[in-house]
Amino acid sequence: MAMPDIANSAQAQTEGTLDRVGMSNIELPLMVQTDNCPAQQVSANVEVFVNLGDPKAKGIHMSRLYLQLDELSTESELTLETLKTLLKGFIESHSDLSSEAFVKVAFDYNLRRKSLISEKRGWKAYPVVIIGRLIDGELDFELKVDVPYSSTCPCSAALARQLIQEAFSKQYEQQTTVAKDEIVNWLGSTQGIVATPHSQRSVAEIKVRLADSAENFPIIALIDLVEATLKTPVQAAVKREDEQEFARLNGQNLMFCEDSARQLQFALNQQAQFDDFWLRVNHYESLHAHDAVSITTKGVKGGYQA
Repeated sequence: MAMPDIANSAQAQTEGTLDRVGMSNIELPLMVQTDNCPAQQVSANVEVFVNLGDPKAKGIHMSRLYLQLDELSTESELTLETLKTLLKGFIESHSDLSSEAFVKVAFDYNLRRKSLISEKRGWKAYPVVIIGRLIDGELDFELKVDVPYSSTCPCSAALARQLIQEAFSKQYEQQTTVAKDEIVNWLGSTQGIVATPHSQRSVAEIKVRLADSAENFPIIALIDLVEATLKTPVQAAVKREDEQEFARLNGQNLMFCEDSARQLQFALNQQAQFDDFWLRVNHYESLHAHDAVSITTKGVKGGYQA
């Protein structure tokens, strides 16, 4: 006896088209190929959808979406080309129902990162989201990465410098001249550095829309761009010389959240491989109980909005 197939044989009780129907929180391993580097296996969380354009259809064929995704997981790698094929396959398997397909893949991408001076290496995990859309035959791909960094407050640094100046004046107020060695020794004491500026771990969220000329997902290139622009990436393996260099970099790259956002905005505007971008910098304040945030976009008409 044939098993019933309600999705094919029944009609909708209430007619109407639906923008997206599918599945979310699909957990599966994927081999991700990026920046022409060897593929890396990740544990991905995936959403897949198609639209339901037939107002009378009872539903879509969800198993067809899942099985195509599973085939990508077990027999191929996640690349720009395979994601295009996946989206087209979603439409082809629902040719009588759908004209739009959507996939969202979220995972942590692990990179071996070298320390600042000692060149020790350690792992850093960067949250990544890849989104693909196929709407009326038009493909669109979006890449998002979260990059942690350190930010030191310029205002706090200025106030700390003032306190050090005042401490120096008080220490030597009775002397008209001070020997160089005495100043050096004083600066190296706890009395010399009476205050330090506040700094905090921060995160840059960067979302880019890939140009039609893109050949792969530039995950590593985008991470490198952010870290090179801001100059204070958080570290993995650290020796004392690395910690000292990290302190120097923070002192030489003071930044409000506005500074971080503008630096990244300028850097991303130089990248022809991105048709559009959206960015948000989050400074998780060590002074305040709240966070300092800046958000901006490329400013493309009809593009990302803040």
